[in-house]
Amino acid sequence: MAADAGSATLQLPCVFSPKSRQYLALCAQDGRLRIWNTDSKTLQQEYVPSAHLSATCICIAWGPCRTVKEGPQRKKRKSEAGQVEEKADLLAMGTAAGSVLIYSTAKGALHCTLDGGHSGGVNCVQWHPEDSLLYSGSDDTNIIEWDLQTGKARSKWKADRAAVTSLCVSPDGKLLLSAGQIIKMWDLDTKEVYRKFTGHSAAVTTLRFATTRPPDSNGLYFLSGAAHERLLSVWQVREDGKDKNSVVSFTLTDEPKHIDLVASNSKEEAVRLAVVCKDGQLHLFEHFLNGPCKKPFSPLCTVQMSDTKDSPAPIPLLAAALRADARSVLLAYGNHLQPVMEKVEINTAERHVCLTRDVQTNLSLSMESTVSKVKTPIVNAKSRVLVPGLPGHQAPVKGTSQGSEKRKKDMDTKEMSIAERLGEIDLSIVSTEKGAPKGTASLQTDNFAVLLVQGLESKDANILNKVFQTRKEMVIKKTVARLPLPAVLPLVEEITNRLQGHPFTAVLMVRWLKAVLMHHTSYLASLPDLVTQLGVLYHMIESRVKMFHKLTKLHGKLYLLMTQVATSDSSNTVTDVDHTAKLVYEEESSDEDEASGDEGLPDDDDDDDSDNWEEEEVMEDKEEPADEENDDPDSRTDSKANGEEDMEHGNESEEE
Repeated sequence: MAADAGSATLQLPCVFSPKSRQYLALCAQDGRLRIWNTDSKTLQQEYVPSAHLSATCICIAWGPCRTVKEGPQRKKRKSEAGQVEEKADLLAMGTAAGSVLIYSTAKGALHCTLDGGHSGGVNCVQWHPEDSLLYSGSDDTNIIEWDLQTGKARSKWKADRAAVTSLCVSPDGKLLLSAGQIIKMWDLDTKEVYRKFTGHSAAVTTLRFATTRPPDSNGLYFLSGAAHERLLSVWQVREDGKDKNSVVSFTLTDEPKHIDLVASNSKEEAVRLAVVCKDGQLHLFEHFLNGPCKKPFSPLCTVQMSDTKDSPAPIPLLAAALRADARSVLLAYGNHLQPVMEKVEINTAERHVCLTRDVQTNLSLSMESTVSKVKTPIVNAKSRVLVPGLPGHQAPVKGTSQGSEKRKKDMDTKEMSIAERLGEIDLSIVSTEKGAPKGTASLQTDNFAVLLVQGLESKDANILNKVFQTRKEMVIKKTVARLPLPAVLPLVEEITNRLQGHPFTAVLMVRWLKAVLMHHTSYLASLPDLVTQLGVLYHMIESRVKMFHKLTKLHGKLYLLMTQVATSDSSNTVTDVDHTAKLVYEEESSDEDEASGDEGLPDDDDDDDSDNWEEEEVMEDKEEPADEENDDPDSRTDSKANGEEDMEHGNESEEE
């Protein structure tokens, strides 16, 4: 029952006592140990360790049954002298502080404390079947062999590079299985590695010997289960050492949480196995271990439990114990605070069995039953409504006589749910707006704080979206400042989840994160597990900051390319538009001047000398290409002006 090393959510240990199955030991989240009597179904004992809040219990294991002296007893008769009853008494608990607590059910108190050996949390404890020895594996990668008679460590050795998450002692007490990610088999006499088994990708949480035969007969088998894996692997300890791969595998629906098995003593006897998975289902297996088998085995029977409501909900199974009868199983199900224990006969001929039970306990309060007891207050002109919330909550609620009559009519038909009432509230109306009508309730920042707390507790996305859509810095700062301290960490987790979504929402969430860090940094710094809580946020910010440098480089290069493209486009447009000649070179200036002068004469000067008609025709032929080139109106005006000037010079020469 070791928990996955490094996992944030530790599985609560839950173990039946050996042989008689008379007791069920449970460790709650607050570190309390509760021992329930399976026969009377009552709480037998409760023990609260002194450091239960700082050093919670991670794993528990029952010791072998022994004869217990329970105070003064009557003298036994000669016929009863040989009948000595052995009972389960001692219980070992490994804590997160690195100590091991030994609790005695006969005394009802702590038997002894084994500390000073481990520097990390104890993930697994295992008793030796005969001697008064105890083995513990820890996060510090060490295994310690404790002597319970002296209360001190007999030997200590490094077992793995990673944390030791599971231990198991062989039935004959000569071999010890330990596992982190690699399973190792140790010889307890020499403390040396006897075998190594590899094949699991995650930390191994379960190790159990399936047979009682010695290892030199190729008949010693054990099984292992790892975190986040939906199967159990069976390994064979071969005499020739060729045991690198598992020989059999059992398929499950989820990670194994609690395992109980009846080991086989010979080849003709099958191994019976009961596995409770993390999803609350029970799987029963029965198999003859006689060598390798490539095909994985499905459960012989799967058991689920549900309640008797109209819409049935599953009831999680906590633990299961196999009885001497092949068909009867002892089940523990329901809540960890008050489990229900029951002996059930299961027909293994059916592949799937669903048991319906009516679990009515005083401690398991459902959310629906508490919500249904809420009554909506009737508001009228004479009554004053005190709105629950934080101090300074002054949202004016004004009701009229018409409103009270409508409320009374609605009360007779159907009450409005909280979601419907929140949907009618318009969060855009803030007390600072001038255009708000007098009859409407002006929302202040206190409303946002109350709504934010309700949204975080109920995990209602609609409420959170309405609160987070505000853009006003002052509203965000005052809302965060008025938050109660227990709601700060859920708010940071919600901000972290939303920062990983759409970039538009990330822009809004940065403002809320900034306000939280400004107002509640001192509270966040006081939390012991802050690193794990803010790890995702830190890595996300770090990755985005690293990407920002590359994005700025890319932005600069794109800006350079865009400017170059823009300049090239502008130059191309200029060359396309401007078709006029910048410079015209003319030959034989005297003839062209005359020709251009004659060409530029007005129509009423046609009665002049006609001696130059040949020259005019010749010059017109010469100027045709020039006219084609100089098609522009400006060039025509220039030529006209030149023509007038030439005409004047010609007239002067004729007069002379």
